[in-house]
Amino acid sequence: MNMYNKEERTVLCASNAYEKKYYFNPDFDALPDSIKDELKIMCVLYTEEIGGILALEFEEDGTLVFEVSSEENDFLYDDIGSRLKIKELQRTKEDMLRSLELYYRVFFLGEEIGE
Repeated sequence: MNMYNKEERTVLCASNAYEKKYYFNPDFDALPDSIKDELKIMCVLYTEEIGGILALEFEEDGTLVFEVSSEENDFLYDDIGSRLKIKELQRTKEDMLRSLELYYRVFFLGEEIGE
């Protein structure tokens, strides 16, 4: 079991518009391929549309957060569009995101989930 610093987060996946790269944390390979595919599509489409870098990260309590960053002189990055897109993703992908949090809390944090 990993011990986490307060500042430490576990990256689930990330997409980088600058390098045109997608990263998926191999620690989560046990997830169904359909979920892995959905995450990849979601992240890559986000960075294609908005720009910058999007990472989905688990905080130490198991909360899944959208971490967004952009290069300092990236004038094409859409900050307002980013916030709107994340709200939309949190709404439309709510079930999947909640399931991922539950998965993380059970399999990574060792929590027991009651009925």
